[in-house]
Amino acid sequence: MKILVLGSGTSTGVPLIGCNCEVCTSNNPKNKRLRPSIFIQEDGVNCLIDTTPDLRAQALKYNILKIDLVLYTHTHADHLFGIDDLRMFNYIKKGPIPIYASEKDINTITTRFDYIFKKKTQSSKPDLIPNIIIDNKINFDNINIQAIPVFHGNQIINGYRIKDMAYLTDVSKIPDESLELLRGVKVLMIDALRYTEHPTHLTVGDAIKISNMLKSETTYLMHMGHKIEYEKLSADLPPNIVPSFDGLEFEI
Repeated sequence: MKILVLGSGTSTGVPLIGCNCEVCTSNNPKNKRLRPSIFIQEDGVNCLIDTTPDLRAQALKYNILKIDLVLYTHTHADHLFGIDDLRMFNYIKKGPIPIYASEKDINTITTRFDYIFKKKTQSSKPDLIPNIIIDNKINFDNINIQAIPVFHGNQIINGYRIKDMAYLTDVSKIPDESLELLRGVKVLMIDALRYTEHPTHLTVGDAIKISNMLKSETTYLMHMGHKIEYEKLSADLPPNIVPSFDGLEFEI
């Protein structure tokens, strides 16, 4: 299974508009972060997690030409609002693309982007098949995907586990029953917004504690804001925990 990080940043991306801080003005490409998303290739299936507002730029930058399914973590703008860019993948595929999310999120997506799901419309639009995740499990082309419910502030959103890789973005707390679903993960990709506390996101310290609890072989920190400088954070982390960056690729 191959994983490509399309975006390692937070909802604003990095650099922030109008910010002149050390990270936002850095020349290090690892401090340039698009909105959070990953691209997974497994047994000929191409899976995208979330459609960020940067999806077009991400697809062009990394030459992504085929998407077989989309998994949504939740419906905040930085994870959803690139949905219209899926229509180019419909043209390439010459067919619809299934999307998967919780019942609440499917309802939000089909309401907020109602033009996509109306049967009769003259506008160009993606051809998407909405699927509600049942019992937190998806089977697509014999690939088993486990949805992992986590808290994002006071709401429940989905992380995902595929084989021995788990992707948990926008997390503030992991329920005990979800921790059980994460046992045995070898690669953990997890929210680490900043060093100081935040009501809806894990801190770097929180992410380290969860990594140690799960005993993952490798942990990649995700969803990082402009308070995190790549080289400084890298130097402070244990060997098995590393900051992700846009364009990071690995296999498990």
